[in-house]
Amino acid sequence: MTQQVQTLDRVVIRFAGDSGDGMQLTGDRFTADSAVFGNDISTLPNFPAEIRAPQGTLPGVSSFQLHFANYDIMTPGDRPDVLVAMNPAALKANIADLPRGGLIIADTADFTKRNLAKVGYDADPLTDGSLADYQLHALDLTGMTVEAVKEFGLTRKDAARAKNMFALGLLSWLYHRPTEGTINFLGAKFASKPAIRDANITAFKTGYNFGETTEVFAVTYEVAPAPMPAGQYRQISGNLALAYGLITAARKAELPLFLGSYPITPASDVLHELSKHKRFGVTTFQAEDEIAGVGAALGASFAGHLGVTTTSGPGVALKAETIGLAVMTELPLIVCDIQRAGPSTGMPTKTEQADLLQVMYGRNGEAPVPVLAAQSPADCFATAIEAVRIAVKYRTPVIVLSDGYIANGAEPWHVPDLSSIPPIDPEFATAPNSTNKAGKDEFLPYLRDPETLARPWAKPGTAGLQHRIGGIEKAKNTGAVSYDPANHDEMVRTRQAKIDGIVRDIPDLVVDDPAGPDGTHARVLVLGWGSTYGPIVAAVRRVRKAGRQVAYTHLRHLNPFPANLGAILRSYDRVIVPEMNLGQLAMMLRAKFLVDVHSYSRVRGLPISLSELARDLETEIDSLEVTSS
Repeated sequence: MTQQVQTLDRVVIRFAGDSGDGMQLTGDRFTADSAVFGNDISTLPNFPAEIRAPQGTLPGVSSFQLHFANYDIMTPGDRPDVLVAMNPAALKANIADLPRGGLIIADTADFTKRNLAKVGYDADPLTDGSLADYQLHALDLTGMTVEAVKEFGLTRKDAARAKNMFALGLLSWLYHRPTEGTINFLGAKFASKPAIRDANITAFKTGYNFGETTEVFAVTYEVAPAPMPAGQYRQISGNLALAYGLITAARKAELPLFLGSYPITPASDVLHELSKHKRFGVTTFQAEDEIAGVGAALGASFAGHLGVTTTSGPGVALKAETIGLAVMTELPLIVCDIQRAGPSTGMPTKTEQADLLQVMYGRNGEAPVPVLAAQSPADCFATAIEAVRIAVKYRTPVIVLSDGYIANGAEPWHVPDLSSIPPIDPEFATAPNSTNKAGKDEFLPYLRDPETLARPWAKPGTAGLQHRIGGIEKAKNTGAVSYDPANHDEMVRTRQAKIDGIVRDIPDLVVDDPAGPDGTHARVLVLGWGSTYGPIVAAVRRVRKAGRQVAYTHLRHLNPFPANLGAILRSYDRVIVPEMNLGQLAMMLRAKFLVDVHSYSRVRGLPISLSELARDLETEIDSLEVTSS
C-alpha cells in the first residue's frame, strides 16, 4: 500500500509510560532528531516525584511532551496531537488531554486484567469501543521488540526494556525524522554493553521498518524545517544553559567558579553539569546540606572566587541567613532558585512561580538583593551572565529565578559569538584607598564607589589590605563593629540605595503594541515574568489573529524594576499579569505603582495554558470595549 504524505505546520507528541519505561529518553531523542532536522522545538518533561512509584499505577506515570513546528513556537503545546501510551495507567492519566480525533499508539502487552484493575478500568479501553472517537492503533510493541532482539540472548525483562526504542523508531518513520543521530547515540551510550547496545539499535530500526512495511498507517506526516537566522544551533535545556552561562561569566571575569550546592529537584542538573568542567576553572562541592552549600559559596567569594549556589524553594528558606550575611558583607554571590510547586516538599517535580515574595523579602532585617528571572530555557544563559555582571559590579548577592518548566524543557539555542560578550572586571582592591590623620595609607573596606556605592573587594592575603568582616553591623568606611543608631540607619539606607541604583544598568522595558488599522493602540497590556513568557506571547498572537488589539511586555529584572515600568503601567486601561502563583508580582506592582493590576493566577503544577489565556484575554478585551461604549 502506498501511504499518503500529509504536510503539517506543527505537531505535539506525548510519550507516556511507567517511570522505568524510558519515556524521558525517548522524548529527548525525538527532540534531538527534530532539532537536527531544523524544526523549532519546545518540550515539557513530566515525571513522578517518587523515586520508585508502584509499577502500573497513576502516580508512577512519566511523560514527555514535544512540540515541533516549521515556525517559531513559544510553548510545548496545551494538548497533544499524538499519545503514545505504554500501559493502561499512561492512557488513563493522559487521555483527557487528547482532543477527539487524536492519534493513540498503545502497547497492548501491558493491558492485562490486573493492570487494568490497578487504574480503575472495568473493561479494556482498547477493545470496548470507548476510544472510537480517536485514531487508535493498538500494537504489541513489547512482543515485537522481544522477538526482534531475541538473537542477543537477553532475558525477556531486559529485552522488553527496548520497547521504547521500537516506539521511537515507529514515530521517527511516521514523522520522517532522521535516524542517524539516535543510532549513534545508542552506540555511544551502551558502548560498554554490546548486547544492550545492539538490542536497542535493533529495536529502533525494527520499529522504523515496521512502519514502512505495515498497512496499519495510511498516512505519514512531514513538518518542514523552521526558518531561523543563520548560525550554529543546539538543543539546550534551562539547567544546561544556566550552567554554561555561569561558566562563561566566570571566564569573562577571569574568576575561578565555585559551586556549593546540595542536590534538590529540579536544580540538581546544574551541579551535575558544572562538575564536568574542571578544565574551565570550575570547582563543585556537593555539600551535606543547603546551609553548608551556600556558606561554602560565600566563603569562596570572600576568597576572590565567583561563589554560586543552586537550589529550589525549600533550600532558599534554609539559605536565607547566609544570603543576609552576604548582604551585610557586601560580597558577590549568585543564588539560583529553580522553583517548584510548594509549600514544603509540595510537588517537587512540578513547576511553579511561587518563590518571588520569598526571594524578595524572605530574610531578616532590611536585606535587599537584585532578582532576575529567565524567560525560557535558552534565556538562562544570558540571565546568568547578567546576574554575574551585577553581582561583581555592585558587590551583592543576586538571585536568579528559573523553574521546573524552564529547567527541564528544551528549545533551540543560537550559540553566541563569545567575543561579543563584554568582559566583566572584578576590580579587586590592590592598594590602600585612604590616608589617615597621621598621613599614613590605610585600607577602608567600606569606602564606597561614588557611582555604584559598591565597596572594595579585597582578596585575603593582599598586603596592606587587612580588614574585618562578618554579620554584625559595620561602621561607615572602616567596617568596624558598630551599634550606633545613626550609623545603622545610614548603612541600611546606603545598602538599599546601592540596589536601587542598579536601575541605571537596566534597559528600559519595551512594549510590543503595534497600532491597529485605525492607528490606535491596545488598551490592554499583558505583563509577565519568568516562564510565562511563552504562553503569553503565543496567546497574544492568537488574540491578535482573532482581530483584537492587545499589548505585551516581559520582565527580566524584578528588583529593581526597569525605570519606565510605572509609566508603562499607567498608560493602559487594564494590566493583566499571568503568574503560576496567587498573584505575587501583581501585588508588588500594585504596592509600588498604585496601579489596578489584575492578577491571572494558575497554580496547577503545569505551565499556563495558552488556549485558556487567549480565550480569557478575548473576554477581557471585549468586556472593556462594552464598558467603554
